[in-house]
Amino acid sequence: MNFALNETQRIMKNMVEEFAKKEIEPTVETRDSESIFSREIFDKLGTQMLTGMLIPQEFGGSGLDTVSYSIIIETLAKVCASTAITLEVHSTLGTYPVNKFGTDEQKQKFVKPLAAGTKLGCFAVTEANAGSDISAIETTAAHEGNDYVITGKKMFVINGGESDIITVAASTDKEKGLNGISLFIIEKDTPGFSVGVREETMGIRSANIAELIFEDCRIPKENLLGSEGQGYTIIQDAWNLNRIGIGAQAVGITQAALDASIEYAKTRVQFDQTISNFQAIQWMLANIAINLEASRLLVHSAASKRDLNENFSLAASIAKIFASESAMETAIKAIQVHGGIGYTTEYPIERYFRDAKATEIYGGTSEIQRSFISKKILA
Repeated sequence: MNFALNETQRIMKNMVEEFAKKEIEPTVETRDSESIFSREIFDKLGTQMLTGMLIPQEFGGSGLDTVSYSIIIETLAKVCASTAITLEVHSTLGTYPVNKFGTDEQKQKFVKPLAAGTKLGCFAVTEANAGSDISAIETTAAHEGNDYVITGKKMFVINGGESDIITVAASTDKEKGLNGISLFIIEKDTPGFSVGVREETMGIRSANIAELIFEDCRIPKENLLGSEGQGYTIIQDAWNLNRIGIGAQAVGITQAALDASIEYAKTRVQFDQTISNFQAIQWMLANIAINLEASRLLVHSAASKRDLNENFSLAASIAKIFASESAMETAIKAIQVHGGIGYTTEYPIERYFRDAKATEIYGGTSEIQRSFISKKILA
């Protein structure tokens, strides 16, 4: 299988690199240290036609393939992991499910502005007692006449506090467990909906991660996504794609850490020579390079399977877990290469460390991925 980038992908990658260097990189440290979410950057991603990457052109998207999408997320993450996850969640969780499972009316009303980047999307599933185990969801949706009334709280919602369109998971029949979960589309100005606390996180600090509150939030029945009880199926479908994106984000972080470590090793002098001459440093850099190449190939392999309409769920989990754990391992080695200065905020290495950790958790923890992988290979 040929994983070399084609001419279109190379041009696209260069364009995104130039955009990131000009529009994202100058403020990355300030946004991270002060937990600033920049809607302006998201708006500019829209003008670059990056907010509808996976959406057909008929609904305002770019209609890109999944490999191209993963290249874009990796390229952004190399500069700013927070920007990458903002776009990644908007694309795979906030927009894609509505495009795939929504009615023509829903696509016209919601997908078009999401794809254009004039509206930001999110996906609200996690609760205090329902993280990895979404069967424990306590948020409910009661059918009343021509409406649904949604009551409950969601947490750790990426883009949550800034989103215009929220896709929320709620139980329509608790006795059915997973088969009783449904998804609903809610607009931010809907009465009964409000944003709670914004989470202060260790990493990806300039992404907006918030608590969402639904208090007798009434929406028309037309805002049901798919059919009642189909929510779990839609969630799993979206999460499979989301894991490719998180893997790509992890690859971007790994690339950034490697680049910084190489540059530092070539300029830092100890014992009258640059530390790049020391075998201990060389081997650390070599191991990072090995993991980087493997991570990127696994992400592109999973993306290619999706583009070929093959079952890619196993490949996505493998790519996600390997790339995320490699990013974390890389960040640790990068700090070691930099020594004491790597433990300070003077260099971006500590940010890579904090951002890398998140990739092992969201989109399904490493433990959940291993459970899923083992079940698939033992089936």
